[in-house]
Amino acid sequence: MDITVALTKILHTTSLYAITWQQLVMIGVCLFLLWLGIKKQFEPLLLIPIAFGGLLSNIPVADMAGPNGFLGIVYNAGIQTGLFPLFIFMAVGAMTDFGPLIANPKMALLGGAAQFGIFATLIGAIAMTNMHMGDLSFTMKQAASIGIIGGADGPTAIFLTSRLAPELLGAIAVAAYSYMALVPIIQPPIMKLLTTEAERKIKMEQLRPVTKREKILFPLTLLLLCAFLLPDAAPLIGALTFGNLIKESGVAERLSKTLQNEFCNIVTILLGLSVGSKLQASQFLTAQTLGILVLGVVAFSIATASGVLMAKLMNLFSKTKINPLIGSAGVSAVPMAARVSNKLGLEYDKNNYLLMHAMGPNVAGVIGSAVAAGILLSLLGK
Repeated sequence: MDITVALTKILHTTSLYAITWQQLVMIGVCLFLLWLGIKKQFEPLLLIPIAFGGLLSNIPVADMAGPNGFLGIVYNAGIQTGLFPLFIFMAVGAMTDFGPLIANPKMALLGGAAQFGIFATLIGAIAMTNMHMGDLSFTMKQAASIGIIGGADGPTAIFLTSRLAPELLGAIAVAAYSYMALVPIIQPPIMKLLTTEAERKIKMEQLRPVTKREKILFPLTLLLLCAFLLPDAAPLIGALTFGNLIKESGVAERLSKTLQNEFCNIVTILLGLSVGSKLQASQFLTAQTLGILVLGVVAFSIATASGVLMAKLMNLFSKTKINPLIGSAGVSAVPMAARVSNKLGLEYDKNNYLLMHAMGPNVAGVIGSAVAAGILLSLLGK
């Protein structure tokens, strides 16, 4: 009898006794995400840490995602305070060349048009709520956080959601990074549907050279405009422009390389693990999560279509034609969206290189998503 009691007590201290079927399901989901990251190489730098963080957070008894747990401490230090997304934006700035946008400023219109997916999906989430579809209901702050998925910018989605709807962080982060990874699958059918073969073959003029002075003045001008006109976006824009100024100044090569490599890698690991801590079964296995995943792909599709259609509209009033394929790069999945535009263009003309042209709307999309987040924060974050 004593042995039975002892064995029972030992069993009660293990995860086997405390685990639920919901946690088993989430462990399976996280293993699937690991497979996507490792086998299919879908955004592995973030998907692997996020999935592993999800595994850790669903281990019963250990409570690693709790306030005093390993993941909980990292989450509170970097996500709840908003530091990790800002650190990522510093690294993105150091890796970004704004030259194509400076050389052809009207490409900013394509980056701006792609943000329509954010606000269209926000409206869709509110409409879904008003239809009283059971658990598929969202507050205005939650709807705004879901809409930002359309910007295809993971750090911005995390930054906004951590302030407006932290309870949805796990689902929104996974959706944002999953759809970023699926850019080569989601975008081409939409691009082909909305363009003719003749439009896909449009060749664009070579971009003019951009001086070093222009590249230094650009981040400073962008920061000052943001600081005066939209201060709520200043943290994201400030981090982005700081990283870019370090790179373009040419006098702080060590800092630039650190931001692009060691700093970025460390923050990426911690960001992924802390986001994964929100993949707990109790928070993720809900009707709301399914709704978020559906609305997320709708947001991304609308953003892609909006950029393409804006390019076609601009062609009606411009003597210099724009290849509408680069409009899809207005989403801020840098540089993957630009590469997709270039690849599709080469399929129809092997001598039509669109990569540098597509980088203009692509980096404009990074700025646009940060501005959209700032607008939403100014309206809803108080």
